[in-house]
Amino acid sequence: MISFDRFLELNVEEVAARVKESGHKVVVFPVNGTRRWFILEYAEEIGDDFYGAYMEASIKNHVELCSLLFDHGIQTILAPVFGRELMNRGDEYTRRVGMDGLVRTATDKKYLDFYEKYNVHVRFYGDYRDVLTTAGYEDVLGSLDNVMKSTKNNNGFDLYFGVFADETTDIIARLSVEHYLLHGAVPDKSALVRKFYGKDLPPVSIFIGFDKLSVFDMPLLATGEEDLYFSLSPSPYMTEHQLRAILYDHLYIRRTPETDYTKLPSEELDWLRNYYRNNQNHALGVGKLKYNLWFPDTGNSS
Repeated sequence: MISFDRFLELNVEEVAARVKESGHKVVVFPVNGTRRWFILEYAEEIGDDFYGAYMEASIKNHVELCSLLFDHGIQTILAPVFGRELMNRGDEYTRRVGMDGLVRTATDKKYLDFYEKYNVHVRFYGDYRDVLTTAGYEDVLGSLDNVMKSTKNNNGFDLYFGVFADETTDIIARLSVEHYLLHGAVPDKSALVRKFYGKDLPPVSIFIGFDKLSVFDMPLLATGEEDLYFSLSPSPYMTEHQLRAILYDHLYIRRTPETDYTKLPSEELDWLRNYYRNNQNHALGVGKLKYNLWFPDTGNSS
């Protein structure tokens, strides 16, 4: 195992090679906190059209983040976009950010250039067809179908946008029945993954979240073995250093076999005892409010 400082010194190609050597990586990366980031970083550029400026900045940032992950050896990104709570945010937000934003993942030049440059296979997963049709947004489906069709032969990387993937029991049940009627047998997990995502995918390797600690929108691919990470800053603030810290932890720290603590020498047991006793009042995931926003309690009063 190399040191973290040495890992930071590796060039991008060397990091990518180490990541790929460890297997096909599926990363779930819901980009959260985008409005907060946009207001903080682009306040002087908002102008009269808040939503228009917000979408331009968010799309540019998302393309940069996906490029960063792919450059570092990540093969597949699951990018949950929104769930059913979107419909409770008001008509203007739902249309301008939700529906227009969804269409732009399939039509915006920045995305299309990115798909071409990285040879990206694009797909959408979730209950989006039924929800959009029921809500009167079936006009969105044509753009999604077009980009999936135009990128279906791309084999460089996979980018899956999760759309209404928060309640997928009905979809999985329907796919199971269809498989049984066609083959006369109950589908195994691999068959359901192929039906749901459009191709074989291994289990999720890494989940990178922000805000309150929760994982979501990775149906059939969650095993409990995925490594969970939560940034202190909104997702758009991710840096190469932060990503490398996550990758280093995933590749080396969490893969190190656990020591036999029954055989630790007394001085090491003393350190371990003191550490646990000193932290027995603390739990990861406990938060505090400031400006009515939730922050993880890191023990820092600022």
